[in-house]
Amino acid sequence: MKIKRWGLRVIWVEMLLILGLSGCGGKSVSSVSEGMRYIEAMDYNAAMECFAAAARDGEDARLTARGMGIASMGLTDYEAAVGYFLDCLALSDGMVEAMDYDVNYYLAASYQKMGRYAEAEAVYDAILALRPSETDAYYLRGNARLAQDNDQAARADFDKVIELEPANFDRLIQVYEVLAAKGYKQIGQEYLETALADRSDKMTPYDKGRIYYYLGNYEQAQVLLEQAKDSGGADSCLYLGLAYEATGDYNYAITNVYTSYLNKGEGNAEIYNQLGLCYLKQEEYAAALEAFQNAMQIEDNSMMQVLRFNEIVAYEYLGEYTKAAVLLDNYLKTYPDDAQAAREYSFLSTR
Repeated sequence: MKIKRWGLRVIWVEMLLILGLSGCGGKSVSSVSEGMRYIEAMDYNAAMECFAAAARDGEDARLTARGMGIASMGLTDYEAAVGYFLDCLALSDGMVEAMDYDVNYYLAASYQKMGRYAEAEAVYDAILALRPSETDAYYLRGNARLAQDNDQAARADFDKVIELEPANFDRLIQVYEVLAAKGYKQIGQEYLETALADRSDKMTPYDKGRIYYYLGNYEQAQVLLEQAKDSGGADSCLYLGLAYEATGDYNYAITNVYTSYLNKGEGNAEIYNQLGLCYLKQEEYAAALEAFQNAMQIEDNSMMQVLRFNEIVAYEYLGEYTKAAVLLDNYLKTYPDDAQAAREYSFLSTR
């Protein structure tokens, strides 16, 4: 089974309504607000029930349609999500508001999930027609264009992103990662090399270190990230460990980087996850499982899907196939569009 690592942090613009908690249809808060709370908890069926109650009670029709669209995305019913988002946009009074941009981002994301990249691109076109400096839209349109093998147009979008945010090295690395994932690693590295040549004076040791990591210069990355380790926090630690892993020094990564960081009492889900992956490579499966489960105990972390999947991987390596199958069945109820997990379930169900 292929493990899952921390990866692309693709930006979806969200302005979720987070209010008080009560049952759907209760009078202390609106059903729309309660539906959004269920979305936060990834209970999309309960969310849909709340939005249905909101529609019956005559609550804000636009917020209701938006909520139904987001819940439908969670249920992987992207066709329905598109319909709800289009309904929400159609209910506009003609004045373009923040919600219109928000809903258009969700609409484009739904199209992309369905493989309808040209339609997603058209949505980003519409956003950029009104907000020509919207870097998120350029970046995401570049993704949609790349998915259509239109690499020249995608590069034009990525060039614009970097022009608008020359010192945003997080975004630069996102551009590299999406290009590398689509088979354009050399082009992605050209972006990194250009940044080093043109804007090195704007970079911290952390910025330079991770760029050298992606360029494959792991020794230089280690030197720079060691400098950044004390001031750079978890991200510096993470990249430093990865640089040592890339040279095959798993023991140093485990002991002197990941464990050293965690022993300071700095609970971090990404560090625990990478520690677990490192243990898997060392065939220390019980230690890997413990690391993934420790990460899952950290509240409000954004890696629960990755961690739940990697926990299943660890159980499988330990030979606990029944436990792995039960967990995978529950996992697929929450993340039904994970094709890799669905294939693995077919395998585990025969063990």
